[in-house]
Amino acid sequence: MSRPAGKHDPYSALRIKEFRYYIFARFITTIAMQMQSLIVGWQIYEMTRDAFSLGLIGLSEAIPYLSFALFAGHLADILDRKKIILVAIFLYLTCALLLLSFTCYLHGALVLFGTLPIYVVIAVTGLARAAIYPSQMAIITQIVPREQYQNSSTWNSTQWQIAAVTGPALGGLIYGFFGATISYMMVVILVISGTLLFFGIKKKPIPIKEKAETLMQSLSVGIKFVFKNQVILGALSLDMLAVLFGGAVALLPVFAAEVLHVGPQGLGFLRAAPAGGAIIMSMMLAYFPPVKNAGKKLLVAVAGFGMCIILFAISKNFIFSLTLLALGGMFDAVSVVIRQTIIQLFTPDNMRGRVASVNSIFIGSSNEIGSFESGLAAKIMGLIPSVIFGGSMTLLVTGVTAKVTPMLRKMHLNDRMKEK
Repeated sequence: MSRPAGKHDPYSALRIKEFRYYIFARFITTIAMQMQSLIVGWQIYEMTRDAFSLGLIGLSEAIPYLSFALFAGHLADILDRKKIILVAIFLYLTCALLLLSFTCYLHGALVLFGTLPIYVVIAVTGLARAAIYPSQMAIITQIVPREQYQNSSTWNSTQWQIAAVTGPALGGLIYGFFGATISYMMVVILVISGTLLFFGIKKKPIPIKEKAETLMQSLSVGIKFVFKNQVILGALSLDMLAVLFGGAVALLPVFAAEVLHVGPQGLGFLRAAPAGGAIIMSMMLAYFPPVKNAGKKLLVAVAGFGMCIILFAISKNFIFSLTLLALGGMFDAVSVVIRQTIIQLFTPDNMRGRVASVNSIFIGSSNEIGSFESGLAAKIMGLIPSVIFGGSMTLLVTGVTAKVTPMLRKMHLNDRMKEK
């Protein structure tokens, strides 16, 4: 039964068979990655009882990820994107199998070399993640029509948020009840399942290049395109700096223990609250897409996120703090959906991989450096003043961005979506 002409369909992207394959494949593989991250963390801590060793996990993955990201974007613009996704997932599957083998057949390697083999494998997973992201983001535009970019971004964001909540919870439960071996087996099964779903996507044409370029020319063209496009650069910078200064999540264990006095159980709820809020907002955005006055809505969303961070810092009530984190997640969901839609609408097809890779560097660097900034600021200024400072800087960044990027401030996505 067809829908009335002109009526918004919140499930329009999901009605496309290949997009359903894509969204479920990415959902399952994201759960697997989130599970593996938690399992590795527990395993490393059990082996070392050292907090610094936990920090090395993120570092060992972040360095190869950020180092390879731009080249991965270049590959996504000159090669078959589906093949890149499958090769990257196969590499990730190999890493999962190696981690599984360390708990079974190669346990002697951990006895002999300690945690080093695990760090090496995690570094390779960083390469796999860097390789897969640009191709995943670029291939969406070859699956769904232009007028459904915003709707596909909404569902893409929704599945990621649900996976971000489900993965760690599932990994923790399985590890707690059955141990590392069964946990890694589950990761392997999920990665294989996600790989099979990706096979449901048909081969897509390789984007046509306008002119021959060397590798360095190709990489520089992608970077220059982002920095010359006021709308894309404004959206990426706004998101990066908001995450950089608004990283209260990194300090949640301290708030749970010393401010709210809720212990590890309360910490679990605090960690889940932003993703929970983001899921609710993402579902709302499917019905009420933020396409009209999208630029203003993006700025308001980031400012709202900053206000939530400030209020969270001064809150002494657990329920109020939980509510503020959920609201912050809702504002962040609006920002993510609009930013992803901007990148899809304003980027030529033959540059989508490179622009997605620049986006991944913005996101990756802001998350890692933001956690470091939060810890350093807390050490220098104290816990609560540092978080207030971070939220205030987010508000300042929003105001400056609104001033210096009038094209972003005045942007309407609905007009752009109608263009061919």
